[in-house]
Amino acid sequence: MTDLPPSDQPLGDQTAERDALLLAVLPHVAFDGWTRQALRLGAEDAGFGLDEVAVLVPGGIAALSDHLHDWADRAMVARLAEEGEAFESLRVREKIARAVTVRLDLLLPYRDAVRRDLARRALRPLSRRGLHQLHRTVDAMWRAAGDRSTDINYYSKRGLLAGVYASTLLVWLDDRSEGQEITGAFLERRIGEVLAFGRQISGLKRLGDLAEAPFRLAARLREGRGAAAP
Repeated sequence: MTDLPPSDQPLGDQTAERDALLLAVLPHVAFDGWTRQALRLGAEDAGFGLDEVAVLVPGGIAALSDHLHDWADRAMVARLAEEGEAFESLRVREKIARAVTVRLDLLLPYRDAVRRDLARRALRPLSRRGLHQLHRTVDAMWRAAGDRSTDINYYSKRGLLAGVYASTLLVWLDDRSEGQEITGAFLERRIGEVLAFGRQISGLKRLGDLAEAPFRLAARLREGRGAAAP
């Protein structure tokens, strides 16, 4: 079984057990999709009884697919922290590129499961949960890169990175090049394009206006208010 990354969750909250269940289920998702069958087989592999599974993921396989994003975010942050000075010494754009690369590398063994998850979500309208997950991912990347902004740049940075990450993810899904060289080259181009565009707009004001609304909504959802952005 893949080694679990250090968790930033309190001990005893069952995060480690939920991670173990997820990583046991993912290989089955590649064949059976995000189904009860995959959940049952993975639970058997990991040694969990049905009663334990019901406690770990009350929402069933759908809840476990959501947990994939949480696991990937935490694993990414842990991996970047392990890199220490090698990561901290990078420029900001290099840190962001590294964060995206690390997250995709962690998901590489489970690419088919990620593909099936994206296909399943594409059949449903953009949900509050999907916004929340996307916000958490790009926020984790920026925070790992040292960003602590609280003004309009908070939203513009995360909005721009969401576009970069989403487009890079689509390329990555079909990238069979050695070391995902195609994905890496695409990521560098996208980051370069975004930075060039940003420099054309003084203070990123217009970018902030364009990107702010969905991520202001996601931030409010995270805080439990659930109100729409103005």
